Amino acid sequence: MEPPASKRRCPGLTPRYQPDSLLDLSAKKVAETWAFEQVEERFSRVPEPVQKRIVFWSFPRSEKEICMYSSLGYHPPEGERDSRVPFNRGLQLLQSGAVQRVLQVGFHLSGSVTEPGEPERTYQVSISFDRCKITSVSCGCENRDIFYCAHVVALSLHRIRRARTVELRLPISETLSQMNRDQLQKFVQYLISEHHTEVLPTAQRLADEILQLGSEINRVHGAPDPTAGAGREDDNCWHLDEEQIQEQVKQLLSNGGYYGASKQLQSMFSKVREMLRMRDSNGARMLILMTEQFLEDPRLALWRQQGAGMTDKCRQLWDELGALWVCVVLSPHCRSEERESWLELLRRWNAMDICPLEEGNYSLEGPGAQPQSSSASQELQMKGSTTLTNLEGWIGHPLDPIGCLCRTFLEASLPEDEGPAPYQELGGEQRKVMYQHVPVPGGCPSGESLLCLALEVALIGLGQQRAMPEGLYAQDKLVRSEEQIIGILGTLDMGDRLVQVLRKQAMLLLEGGPFSGFGEVIYRESVPMHTFARFLFTALLPHDSDLAYRVALRAMRLPVLESVIPPHGSDIMPLDSMLTSRFPRWFILGHLETRQCELASAMLTTAKGDPKWLHTVLASIQQHIHSPALLFKLAQDACKTATPPNNPPDTTLLNISLELGLQVMRMTLTTLTWRRREMVRWLVSCATEIGAQALISVMQNWYTLFTPIEATSIVAVSCTSPATLLRFSQDPRQREELCSCARALALQCAMKDPQSCALPALTLCEKDHTSFEAAYQIVLDSANSGPGAHSHLFTVARYMEHRGLPMRAFTLATLALSNLTIGFTQDSHPAVSDVLWACSLAHSLGKVELSTVVPLVIQSVQCAPVLSDIIRRCSLAPPGLAQALSAANNPRGRGTVPRADKPPLCQLLEAAVGAYISTTHSRLVHISPRHYGEFIEFLAKARDTFLLAPDGHLQFAQFLDNLKQTYKGKKKLMLLVRERFG
Repeated sequence: MEPPASKRRCPGLTPRYQPDSLLDLSAKKVAETWAFEQVEERFSRVPEPVQKRIVFWSFPRSEKEICMYSSLGYHPPEGERDSRVPFNRGLQLLQSGAVQRVLQVGFHLSGSVTEPGEPERTYQVSISFDRCKITSVSCGCENRDIFYCAHVVALSLHRIRRARTVELRLPISETLSQMNRDQLQKFVQYLISEHHTEVLPTAQRLADEILQLGSEINRVHGAPDPTAGAGREDDNCWHLDEEQIQEQVKQLLSNGGYYGASKQLQSMFSKVREMLRMRDSNGARMLILMTEQFLEDPRLALWRQQGAGMTDKCRQLWDELGALWVCVVLSPHCRSEERESWLELLRRWNAMDICPLEEGNYSLEGPGAQPQSSSASQELQMKGSTTLTNLEGWIGHPLDPIGCLCRTFLEASLPEDEGPAPYQELGGEQRKVMYQHVPVPGGCPSGESLLCLALEVALIGLGQQRAMPEGLYAQDKLVRSEEQIIGILGTLDMGDRLVQVLRKQAMLLLEGGPFSGFGEVIYRESVPMHTFARFLFTALLPHDSDLAYRVALRAMRLPVLESVIPPHGSDIMPLDSMLTSRFPRWFILGHLETRQCELASAMLTTAKGDPKWLHTVLASIQQHIHSPALLFKLAQDACKTATPPNNPPDTTLLNISLELGLQVMRMTLTTLTWRRREMVRWLVSCATEIGAQALISVMQNWYTLFTPIEATSIVAVSCTSPATLLRFSQDPRQREELCSCARALALQCAMKDPQSCALPALTLCEKDHTSFEAAYQIVLDSANSGPGAHSHLFTVARYMEHRGLPMRAFTLATLALSNLTIGFTQDSHPAVSDVLWACSLAHSLGKVELSTVVPLVIQSVQCAPVLSDIIRRCSLAPPGLAQALSAANNPRGRGTVPRADKPPLCQLLEAAVGAYISTTHSRLVHISPRHYGEFIEFLAKARDTFLLAPDGHLQFAQFLDNLKQTYKGKKKLMLLVRERFG
């Protein structure tokens, strides 16, 4: 029986290898492609120099593969290397001379690597290789990772960089074939003696089998040689620790809720892509292992049982898994039998109940899912029959057809020394990549290059009219896919040939009918084109501005927010009326509106100085943007662009900014937002930049833009502020016109909302007597304007007193008291301080005014502590007047100190005593023991008020006797009353 190739014997080898260029060349070719037995003659018959060269050239010669199998991520330049990465650590060990006693026997490399530290440790490393690939590794450090440890890296780099210093031997079988019987016996005995504890049982077993003539070992010709290389049928692939890959993926999935776990899994996916790019068969092997672990994730069963969807992070990982399988199965470099085996695996996995759907949601097929309803089926002091044809868009598709084609064409257009272009975030700083115009293989009639095809494919896919997918994750994936492709296009340097493609495709998109997102007819559930249009607008603008504006203006539409029945001439297709409130929920609507705003802002900024395009863009904005916050942002951006610091303003753009601001005011007038105050202030400042006529126009039309309080407290005040009037100091007529308009606005607002606007109106009209009197009359007329009228009347009354008009203040205070009611227990009523102020004002004016207020107070206030407080204050000297002033000098009684038992305070005293009596009985009905102490203090205050009357002590004694008799059942409370009051 012929032994396997790896078990054949080989002749000996001289101790050192001396190179020969011609022999090197042929041996290198053999080592890269064939095993020893594939040489035309037996390896033992090959001339010894060729044998040595085949063994020498069979070790990998590139560090790129060593790096790939010893790290997950990308490595920065030499000066920025991370010592934690095994490749970098191995390089440091090599450079520090840590690799010693390196020996290559056939296709087996061994050596020792010393790790510095306390204590210093030395590890034995062995590496097997075949046809320029490392097929197995072993290290004494017992590294438990999916890639090579630093010691394996150090030994491998030593073999690559210092190959001429490595001691080289042919396979051990070749050396043994040169020995006679005595030498062989001596060799075996010395080997057993050196390692008798490890190999003696094995040596005895093999000796017993050899001595049995009919044993299996004697039926096989030759013997195995681990240093002789692989056989013809053996797999030839780089060493990959499958067990460690499975264990690490399993562990990372169990920690799937953490950012670090997802990041590491993404790094493993990137490693698979790197392997596939280098046509390494381990890429598919690693992907199979990862997929099997993904399918064993225990969360899949839980989600299916609950009918719930995956987490977003998990769905992203599954998407990446699917995208990698697309790359593997469609690879043009795989063999047909490999592709068939992969497809069989995919079919088997897909048949598993636990395999998730592409959108990551089990809710439609889970065991707890409910049958679909008929209406849902039909909807589906309605959709299928009315919606667009392209239900499944190419952008955001699970197989990513546009992205795959675009990247394939671009990578084929890279110079040989340029790596693949990294993905760049949309909106970030984009690095241009120097692609080349590589002709299309096989020739192309139009002379197109692969670079032109990449751009054309991306433009066709991005411009496809497609339905918005259902579900948050699918919609978010659509956005991310679109931004990724546009980010790739941002790396292109738009030369003449690419600009021609860009212009041609832009024209086709505008004329593309229902298959184009830029066509004249689009459907309500179509995906908007705002992000794509902004890229087209920016790219086309330097070459064809008219086409750039046409594309951007056509894309401004957001059909899902447009009216159901469009106006005449609109380019929005109406849907069935029953469907209008049943369109799928657009989870990313806010993001789409933001992109729409960014497109509009780009057009406004670019159109500065061009009135024609500015007004066209304004009309489009007013028609298609429905978010007040975004319109306000557009208005702010336009105003900022129109008023550069050191240049004259752009009047047209300023007026457009103002017009957008006015539209925001109209939209938010009835649905006030928390930013309204900021919006109103900004609008006034924008109008100020334009001129006095703009301010006058805003004030004259205030009722369609502002609430009365906004118009008086913000608009009118800002328009007449010193800073604003100073801008028009050269024209007194304009200043007076502004002030007059502001006063007219204030009076109108005061009439519409007197409670909120009366005081601001009076303030604005202070310098104009006629207007001030009109405003004061409005306040008087609004005295009975409804609940809460007393509050604004008291406020205005205090204002009048402050201005030195005490009689007007008194009049307003009496009107306020007429509209006020303070109950028996409302001693903390917010109007108490106003009542006390009104009584103090009347007291300071004189006895007549005090006599007028007292009946109003008695009518409005039933709270005993408040009434008693008023009595005490009015029993003192009037504020600001000396008690020595005589009545003769004050004919109306000003300056005299009224007594509590004399008019007009005696009426107030009677009311206070009565209020205390009524409140006492009311509190005793439901009093609890824990309130006894508080009640006793209340009686003490009542006694102080009773004693203000001449016979107060008698009235209070009678009152207490009545209480003791009426509530004698409350023995504990009455005992406390007797202890305190007798």
